[in-house]
Amino acid sequence: MDDDLWVLIEPLLPPWPEKAPGPRPVPDRQCLQGILYVLINDIAWQLPPLELGFGSGQTCRHRLERWQQAGVFDRLHRILLAELNAAGELDWSRACVDGSHVRAKRGVPTPARRRSTGGRRAASTT
Repeated sequence: MDDDLWVLIEPLLPPWPEKAPGPRPVPDRQCLQGILYVLINDIAWQLPPLELGFGSGQTCRHRLERWQQAGVFDRLHRILLAELNAAGELDWSRACVDGSHVRAKRGVPTPARRRSTGGRRAASTT
């Protein structure tokens, strides 16, 4: 991973709990490299080789979930967009917005009541 990118990411990461149970955790930078390795190579979390020093795939996956819940990637995205915009590297005329980014106010009205597909108790035969 590029040192300049790490300088942006490191302050966004939540600190590790002081009294966390278990063994000493894999350093954040190595864990992030493991996450990127899995995502770039499109492999299962169980497959990154331990020889690369990323820790286990499960360690990387749990750290990714922890960082996602802490909002690390949303903040990083905003920082990178601001830097690219300041450098004049973004062409906003080609931006698009879809339903996954903008909440629909009311949605589509349903014309009829939907029937439940859930299980029901059977009628008594006695």
